[in-house]
Amino acid sequence: MGGVGSDAAIEAADIVLMTDEPSKIVDAINLSKRTMRIVRENIIFAIFVKVLVLILSALGIATMWEAVFADVGVSVIAVINALRVLRVK
Repeated sequence: MGGVGSDAAIEAADIVLMTDEPSKIVDAINLSKRTMRIVRENIIFAIFVKVLVLILSALGIATMWEAVFADVGVSVIAVINALRVLRVK
């Protein structure tokens, strides 16, 4: 664990517990599952919007400016959506 472990073990580890409470592993697993769910949501949303704009532009409905706005807008929305991870208790 982080408080007692050696520096080499801390640097090599993916996760370091800074307290001597093994129950924190459950919290880390729950946080990682929530994070992966949000990442999947962001990826699916981004692909959906980009495909939609691609189809609309192929039909001549969407312009280049709308495509750029959709790209930047999706990025901003994905970042805001990812901020939900910070609401962990």
